[in-house]
Amino acid sequence: MTQPSPHLPYGTPDAPRIAVRGEAVLDVDPEIARLGVTVTARGTDRRTALEDLTRRNAAVLDLVKSYGEAVEQVETGSFSVSPELGRHGRGERVRAYHGQVRVGVELGDFTALGELVSRLASLELTRVDGPWWALRPASPAYGKARRRAVEQAVERAREYATALGSELVALLELADEGAEDARPYPVAAPARMRAAGYGGAPESVPELDLEPQRQTVNASVLARFTMAPPAL
Repeated sequence: MTQPSPHLPYGTPDAPRIAVRGEAVLDVDPEIARLGVTVTARGTDRRTALEDLTRRNAAVLDLVKSYGEAVEQVETGSFSVSPELGRHGRGERVRAYHGQVRVGVELGDFTALGELVSRLASLELTRVDGPWWALRPASPAYGKARRRAVEQAVERAREYATALGSELVALLELADEGAEDARPYPVAAPARMRAAGYGGAPESVPELDLEPQRQTVNASVLARFTMAPPAL
């Protein structure tokens, strides 16, 4: 019975191997912007705090939804109503109740972003954080970066082969760098913007001028080829 030939990671004189790395870095415009909206309420009794919180939360949702298709997603992140105990005296005496609702907003139309942020920040006891600029998970930018990384790997391998008076013969392996040791991607930091409203909303509010933050897309591949035996 014929035994299989052993694996030769470095090739053979008749079929030398070339291992290269291909990289691509693209700077592209963001496709979506995310906002974090926090609505709060405080009352001397639970019912009052809950009623105020419900009213303010409804005001936020009505305002956000009034922007129609510019807003791609609205979701409630968390809700809480908690008692505040008195600092003095014995027993569990409740001094007040605090309520909080967090709402996440995602926009794909940046022309409405500045106005929406200003109007949200003008609402009573409402805090706005963000924007967090990002690309969609299926953004064409990722595919473009991967293609460029592969093209660079092929070009680099061909240059090595040419320098030896040879040429590429076959592709043996192509893999994302770190594919066997994957780690989560870091979360991009938000733009430095935070606003909060403490009183009633004015009749008109100034519109913030927000410049989208360019996004960096990286792709890196490892490729292995065989080439014709060089004339050394």
